[in-house]
Amino acid sequence: MNILKGEAARLALTRKFSDIPVPDSVLERNEKLFGERLTPEQVVSRILDDVKLRGDAALLDWTEKLDGHRPLQLEVSQGELDAAWVAPELHAAIELAIARVRAFYVQQPAHGFLEHTEGGALGQLVRPLGRVGLYVPGGLAPLVSTLIHTAVPAQVAGVPELIVCSPAGKDGQIHPAILVAARLLGISRVFRLGGAQAIAALAYGTASVPGVDKIAGPGNLFVVIAKRMVFGQVGIESLAGPTETLVLADDSADPRHVAADLLAQSEHLGAEPVLVSTSRELLIAVQAELGGQLEALPEPNRSWARDSIQARMKIVLAETLAEALELSNIYAPEHLCLLTRDPWALLGQVKRAGGVFVGESSMEALGDYLAGPSHVMPTGGTARFLSPVNVRDFQTIISVVGINHATLQRIGPAAALLARTEGLEAHARAIESRLGHD
Repeated sequence: MNILKGEAARLALTRKFSDIPVPDSVLERNEKLFGERLTPEQVVSRILDDVKLRGDAALLDWTEKLDGHRPLQLEVSQGELDAAWVAPELHAAIELAIARVRAFYVQQPAHGFLEHTEGGALGQLVRPLGRVGLYVPGGLAPLVSTLIHTAVPAQVAGVPELIVCSPAGKDGQIHPAILVAARLLGISRVFRLGGAQAIAALAYGTASVPGVDKIAGPGNLFVVIAKRMVFGQVGIESLAGPTETLVLADDSADPRHVAADLLAQSEHLGAEPVLVSTSRELLIAVQAELGGQLEALPEPNRSWARDSIQARMKIVLAETLAEALELSNIYAPEHLCLLTRDPWALLGQVKRAGGVFVGESSMEALGDYLAGPSHVMPTGGTARFLSPVNVRDFQTIISVVGINHATLQRIGPAAALLARTEGLEAHARAIESRLGHD
């Protein structure tokens, strides 16, 4: 694999914002399902329009067509939630993850303020959203961690009602770990729905599925496109695409740990692993280590990881740690792993990243589960302007203005002048009517 450096590395790590890439396999599948080579956007548009028109009937038809089974009941019953069982060790791990994520988010300041002065009162009211939809992927893998990492910050924000949609397996059942997590979180409404049809149900509401104020949670290509299309009807937290990790390492890093961290993200379909180092020897050693660790993985994880590494991995040689950090900030990774001699010394130079994982004991894979912060982080370079899922994603801010008469007399004339400058005479007269002007 080529080692990039200098301007070539800078160009390779500069994001080119464009439409979401569509694999040929997706177009071929669409042709088999619909008899024509439809784009994902065309498929999603059909699904959204149909769910809006036919509601539950469309949800059942699309689930049968796309997922290969027709649910007898869209909503998981309370009896099924109560009966869901996992091994005691897994049950304890889910409880630990919930506790650690909750302990992290209760520390986030999430209150408003109201300041009374001699001029009146100004402030902000912070209010939770009324109902939030959580999309939990469950196709290739049941992402129970995603439920925890979206539900907990929403609950800390004060959201009173959470609606979960997760695709069922061919047997029509949602993985029991997801149901156990829902039960432990106190969530009682879970639906056997995946893909664009789940997003449509949450956005528009049907007889069975309540419409929501906001949808949170990652998904496949069709889910991302559906979230983009329904934005405005509902809020969305982000358009989370394929995962990405940039490992920044110097000559002190252990090649085994670097390779392990890169492989951990590479086993996600479509992942983009990036390695930036100041040591050519380390880059060569990591490439050799990747080969051995890759072959030791079971299938299908080995194939998924091999595809990510062969198709999208970038290996970069930087002259200095300062250059390495500059390249990382250009790339704005979802995950930045600092495996250097003194990683804490670099933290102040990190400008753009979804999450920073400091030192060899803080591997990103741990963050996916129970380190504390949500693993739903900005991808595709959107860490330039987006943040990981947090309490504020599930709240609105209402401005409060309570100016008293004395302050109005002082600032009103300036406000009226600004209104007339903008050509808004009625604005100016509304202000002046309180100033005693005719």
